[in-house]
Amino acid sequence: MSELNESNYRRIALINWALSVPLMVLFAWPYFYVARLLEINEFFAYFGAFIFAIPFMMTILHGHVTMALGSVHRHFYYEWMTEEKPLTYGIFFHPIFVKTRFRLILLIVSLLLLPVGYLVFI
Repeated sequence: MSELNESNYRRIALINWALSVPLMVLFAWPYFYVARLLEINEFFAYFGAFIFAIPFMMTILHGHVTMALGSVHRHFYYEWMTEEKPLTYGIFFHPIFVKTRFRLILLIVSLLLLPVGYLVFI
């Protein structure tokens, strides 16, 4: 049986959704901890932690897709998500998230929120 079928794609998507919350918490707490040490406003602390955790979480989830399907076939999975299921399985795992440039931009934006959050509420 081929791994390139809809039931396998659905299984991978559900596992990714299940892993997203624990990974978000795992990668967000260091940023939030530093933000609390710097006494940054709570909004900036939570928002920055969320933005900080997304690139790391997406890297792990992209690796899960790659391990499940292989690097040669993972584009079929992302096509299935965006073309056939854009508002269900694919709403959070858009192919833009696997682009390194996008993930680096999110990381830099989150790190820039630290001094902004600190300076705005002094």
